[in-house]
Amino acid sequence: MKSNPFTNSYFGLGRGFYQSIKPTPVQNPELVIFNQVLSDELGLAETVLSSSAGAPVFAGNHVPEGTQPLAMAYSGHQFGHFNPHLGDGRALLLGQILSPAGRSFDIHMKGTGQTAFSRNGDGRAALGPVLREYLVSEAMARLGVPSTRALAAVTTGEEVARERLLPGGIITRVAASFVRIGTFEYFLARGDRAALTRLADYVIENQYPHLKQAENPYLALLDAVIEGQASLIAHWMQLGFIHGVMNTDNMSIACETIDYGPCAFMDHYAHDRVYSSIDHHGRYAYNNQPNIGLWNLSRFAECLLHLIDEDSGTAVEMARDRLEGFISSYQDHWLTGMRAKLGLKTVLDEDRALIEELFAIMASSNADFTLTFYQLSMLDMDTADDGAMLAVFDHAESLNQWLDKWRQRLRQESSVDVERKARMSAVNPVYIPRNHLIEAAIRAAEDHGDFSVFRDVHEVLQQPFTLQPGKEAWTQPPQPDEIVHKTFCGT
Repeated sequence: MKSNPFTNSYFGLGRGFYQSIKPTPVQNPELVIFNQVLSDELGLAETVLSSSAGAPVFAGNHVPEGTQPLAMAYSGHQFGHFNPHLGDGRALLLGQILSPAGRSFDIHMKGTGQTAFSRNGDGRAALGPVLREYLVSEAMARLGVPSTRALAAVTTGEEVARERLLPGGIITRVAASFVRIGTFEYFLARGDRAALTRLADYVIENQYPHLKQAENPYLALLDAVIEGQASLIAHWMQLGFIHGVMNTDNMSIACETIDYGPCAFMDHYAHDRVYSSIDHHGRYAYNNQPNIGLWNLSRFAECLLHLIDEDSGTAVEMARDRLEGFISSYQDHWLTGMRAKLGLKTVLDEDRALIEELFAIMASSNADFTLTFYQLSMLDMDTADDGAMLAVFDHAESLNQWLDKWRQRLRQESSVDVERKARMSAVNPVYIPRNHLIEAAIRAAEDHGDFSVFRDVHEVLQQPFTLQPGKEAWTQPPQPDEIVHKTFCGT
């Protein structure tokens, strides 16, 4: 076995940043799945995190030598209301490993028992949310979206009490960083400027080392996170993904999708689609995600003001100037991605109107988000054999008119069908982690101990852009009796 791969740079920030605590052992852990592909990317073969380590390590029953497990402290604005004392209430940061490519990654376990931040919770995770996070986070990675990754999932042999007794699970996940906007808010709320400075320096050193050479590294950090979040949220929107709980404690400073709770990919398109069972007023609805991204970034900027400039007025003006650029940056990322989804190579001013018209037709015609763009990528420019595309829409007349405009737009740039279709197929998936498929996998696992559905769904999602023989039914939206109206956070 190789030497211990772990360090824990976060431990060095000091006790005010965390609670040092080990996982609480579980009764009878069993390995559900191990991500061999990710393990190989991270160079974990023959280490304590290899597949041979088995369930005891990934359940927390055996704490690898050299790790320094800790529960990270953070605050957060939850649905707009500030909670100063959140933190890892059911999760632990084991430490960092260095990949063969020289990149550092945090190793984090969720469902490991009570911590100082559990707030009367049991610190455990039900199996269903563990399986949901595994499926969706790995699907996001395959779709090209920056995301935390899933290394392993285990059952615990114990039950957790939610609305009813459910089997327990633990997920081991990997990220560039688990520092959140809420981590900065934690120290701002305490007026601890020294800790804020240490945290900002830590993030720059570990996530954005090139910013150390900037004239104003802390302003450059704000710029980097604004740009990263603009790109990330634009990617969500291009895939019909709804995070579901965009609290500031769920927004990564590394600009990765993090904390897959009541998340969902929409089926039939609606601008204001909400799935989260706790989002009663649509704060985190699909079309509100860019606005919430800006709101969260404004909270981050507030944490950096005293670092950006000693004069508060100057700092506010500099931060406001950067924040005002978020929407234009987001719109640029969104428009670039949407042009790609429509097969457009060139840039014309009228493209936005063409795209927005399609979304309006999708909304009025009950069209499935993913199938709309997949079927569009299959169409020829000159042969109007549009039957499969039209079948996605309840009303075809307005779509026919739109398709005429789209084809005319392609002709303006002398589009070549074969090349254009290849480009579109590379960005328009045929398979997504649909809610009803995830629910079927969870029900089979939780109710019957059957993980075959979970494994089948996971396997299909490994090639989201390729139509797989015998898996055509997996491309379809749910039947009426399969529709999932609400998703849950699992806490």
